[in-house]
Amino acid sequence: MKQPVTLLEQLVSLLDREIDEQTLTRAQLHLLDWLGCSVYGARSELAGKLQNYLAQWGTSGNSWNLSGGDSCWQDALQYHGALGSVSEMDDLHRTSTLHPGPVIIPAALAVAELVQAGPRALLESIVVGYEVMIRIGRALGRDHYALYHSTSTCGSFGAAAAAARLLGLAREETVWALANAGSRTGGFWQMRHEAVETKHLHNASAAHAGVQAALLASQQLRGPASLLEGTQGFFAATSSQAMPLAVIDQATDGWLLFQCSFKPWPACRHTHPAIDAVRALGDLPAQEISAVDISTFGDALLFCNRPHPESSAQARFSLQHCAAVAILFGKPEIEHFDQAFLERPDVVALRDKVKLHVNEEHQRAYPAHFGATVRVTLQDGSDLEMVSHDAWGDPEWPLASDDIIGKARTLFSAAGVGAESTEDILEVTLNLSRQDDLGSLFTALRGIRGAK
Repeated sequence: MKQPVTLLEQLVSLLDREIDEQTLTRAQLHLLDWLGCSVYGARSELAGKLQNYLAQWGTSGNSWNLSGGDSCWQDALQYHGALGSVSEMDDLHRTSTLHPGPVIIPAALAVAELVQAGPRALLESIVVGYEVMIRIGRALGRDHYALYHSTSTCGSFGAAAAAARLLGLAREETVWALANAGSRTGGFWQMRHEAVETKHLHNASAAHAGVQAALLASQQLRGPASLLEGTQGFFAATSSQAMPLAVIDQATDGWLLFQCSFKPWPACRHTHPAIDAVRALGDLPAQEISAVDISTFGDALLFCNRPHPESSAQARFSLQHCAAVAILFGKPEIEHFDQAFLERPDVVALRDKVKLHVNEEHQRAYPAHFGATVRVTLQDGSDLEMVSHDAWGDPEWPLASDDIIGKARTLFSAAGVGAESTEDILEVTLNLSRQDDLGSLFTALRGIRGAK
């Protein structure tokens, strides 16, 4: 008796669609965005801990590494996989509530270097990696995100798809790769409640698990094709509200890469609509403000209600801090999340005036739309109010290419990368699809990794 076609088998068959030049150009922008985030992340305290780990326990090799020394591919991949989310400026997909870039792109770069793939193959692998990760992510119910870090749980599927594409795996082998990658699902939100760096390890582990699963599939190591919908599979274990058919719905609507958002502000995306609403109010007289009321969707409060952040990482998840710096400085810059700004009297005073509420209209629209309403009350009793139904950088209100490029320049500069090296990496990355090989890209990357 013929077995029914599983969801993973149907999903893999969807990846054979044409990838046109416009889609490759979009993939280049996501690659550049990840590079900016990761080069900045490589100068963080987390990166220093990882570098010490590599120095003591790592294995030498020939793979490119932003730490400044060559490593084996596994070490390099896990190092790079941890960097892309440090600044909280990584790209995202709203309805699946996950961040593809920090997982998919380091996985794709690692395998591309291993197999000496061409630029087009690298970009295509990024496209299909995003597609798989998002399709599985959007099929999960909201109960999944309540407990699981979706970037981690779904990221391994996407990393496996990207790696499988670069390895030239057959459909059945690709199914095995996705199944085995997804079988190691993990990534619990409990780490949000303590001052730890676990979130970034989630991304690194997902990237590594996906690549390893694809490499093993190339050696005929099989995986369960019914992993997604099986009675003891991914959906059954992690989401009672899953919508399995969302994995394969809308197969002809274009690549889901175009539904992703770019983040202009160095903070959790849940804070962005409030930031945008504050900025839309124009110059506000901070000394005359008596109260700031932010009403938004529930997850924004769940993740970002931190009236007294004690670290840069906590400040990036503080609606109160983000609103305060937006009022005082016009837009949140990277330095506004440094310890000195956390303790500034004017910032502290404004944070204490911020009150948060769930807004039912924004809650109903979420996660298809990230919205917020901000009402500022002045000491004379007058109110100023602004509504933001979508965040800047979402498909409805996109960042222009120049904005994305400018963001990368800002991140490179903040990381200490010189102007000449910055322009080199921009030139190579934005013209990658027209290059003959990846030599120029890796040369440029090796050139920036030593910046201090």
